[in-house]
Amino acid sequence: MFPMPVRKRKNGKEHVYWALMESYRTPKGSRHRLVGWLGELEGGAKAGWAELARQLNGKLPRVPQPTLFDPEPPGEPVPEQVTVNVRGVRVGPGKAFGDLWVGLWLWRSLGLDALFAKLLPRGHEGVPWSLLVTIEVLNRFCQPASELHAAETWYPTTALPELLGVPPEAVYDERLYRTLDVLLPLKDAVERHLGEQLGALFALRPDLCLYDLTSAYFEGEAARNPLARRGHSREGRTDCKQVMVGLVGGSKGMPRGHEVFAGNTNDGTTLRGRVEHMEARYGPFGRLWVIDRGIASEENLAYIRERGGFYLVGTPRPLLRRFERELADPDGWRTLPNGLKVKLVPEAGGDTYVVCRSDERATKERGIHERFSRRIEAGLVRLAGRLAKARKPPSRAAAERQLGRLFARNSRAAAKFDPHLEDDPARPGHLRLTWTCDEAWSRWAALSEGAYLLRTNLAERDPEALWRGYMELTEVEDVFRTLKTDLVVRPIHHQVEPRVRAHIFVSYLALVLWKTLEQMTQAAGIGDGVRRVLEEAARLKLNEVILPTSTGREIRLLCVNRPDARQRALLDRLGIEIPERLGEPRWRKQIEL
Repeated sequence: MFPMPVRKRKNGKEHVYWALMESYRTPKGSRHRLVGWLGELEGGAKAGWAELARQLNGKLPRVPQPTLFDPEPPGEPVPEQVTVNVRGVRVGPGKAFGDLWVGLWLWRSLGLDALFAKLLPRGHEGVPWSLLVTIEVLNRFCQPASELHAAETWYPTTALPELLGVPPEAVYDERLYRTLDVLLPLKDAVERHLGEQLGALFALRPDLCLYDLTSAYFEGEAARNPLARRGHSREGRTDCKQVMVGLVGGSKGMPRGHEVFAGNTNDGTTLRGRVEHMEARYGPFGRLWVIDRGIASEENLAYIRERGGFYLVGTPRPLLRRFERELADPDGWRTLPNGLKVKLVPEAGGDTYVVCRSDERATKERGIHERFSRRIEAGLVRLAGRLAKARKPPSRAAAERQLGRLFARNSRAAAKFDPHLEDDPARPGHLRLTWTCDEAWSRWAALSEGAYLLRTNLAERDPEALWRGYMELTEVEDVFRTLKTDLVVRPIHHQVEPRVRAHIFVSYLALVLWKTLEQMTQAAGIGDGVRRVLEEAARLKLNEVILPTSTGREIRLLCVNRPDARQRALLDRLGIEIPERLGEPRWRKQIEL
């Protein structure tokens, strides 16, 4: 006995029902007959019925039975020539193919198929763990969804069962959850492998490390996860618990490693662990750390210097006041091709500062200051008018609260105004409001608009090279946007810590595929539109073509629709070949119950 899937379409949706079948011998050979209907089964129920069938087969002498997850026997080959009933030819619904083919091609180009086959050797499981990891990552890369949605809705509608040889019945949510548990311990080995592969493919600088953090919030309480905490949310979701994700990138924004921290972790406290981790992985030689001002504390910079490393960091804005004279001096500026002006300012302590000024940024900040100044002045005029017209003596505390709210809502220009709330001599018991403007603040604002400051201990004396080095940090910010928008790393629905870490690790692997394809599209001269490439490739479908023959049997072909001119141009530029057909023609298995 053995379970057998029977597919039926109802209301436009395909349902999989299971039947318990039995083999018996006849003078014409072995035949199958129905023992009973099992209905729609989940993963655990499938395994239970398969085990029961194996036990029954052991007690009763039967012909050899196929197990639940065994592939179909190849059967007799289809002859080269056969008469086809043209009027009966039909095509089944198309399955997603093109984007998965691209993802699988990237996966194999980076050697991840061989790596996971080595790290996860085949045991007694029906489906190798390495193939389930491939399914998890391709789902996140092509159509991000939960494990439940991937197993029940996404995977059966794709060509992966034909590409990987894993039937839809073998992929269910519990198995995908267990795949996360198996995957997590391999994190360091996989990241080390990818660092070597990406460095060789794209000639990345081995000494450059771009480091930044972002947050990812949870749906649910995540009560059993000690990492789930409330903290500064980059998404503005202060109502949700979150985790912090620290990403180490290399040149061209290629990921080099990641770590997950508690949601209330201070950014600056995470750097030391990342420095030690990268030194343990790639050696203790000095490397350049490009970090943002939120991480660049004096303690962290001293720590990098002590280990023989280098840093290129943004500085807190108040430090810019130390360079007021350099900002006001019109000499010594160097204009870059993009209109940015930079000036090098060495200091006696060994560090070098780069004063940068952007006309575009100055126009933006000037507009912000003017807008907030107008709002504050209009608010002061309204409050002064209300106080002057008040019939009853107003409360000083209430007036002060109104002032506080006004300045809090417009904090970018709050320092410009000095309000005075005092007793009105003409109306005893009443208040009057006056204010003055700080001209020194206005002069500094006009001087510093569009200016910012970089700091480094490099011996480099070219301000343009230093500025361009710091601008590579924006690549990490682009990576975070990709991680959150295209790969949908959040919201996180997993509730326990290991599953959360594994979920982010799967997203990291999908991100590596994404950035690899981005670099390839740039090298091919077609921009960096990864989403556009995947959307074009996704229009390629795998179609089942059924050919009825004069013998009464049907031939099954798996054909890929031909790329149009636009698709062919993209794929040719990338060097990706699309097959016309998967596998060989086969006699279609017909089930008569």
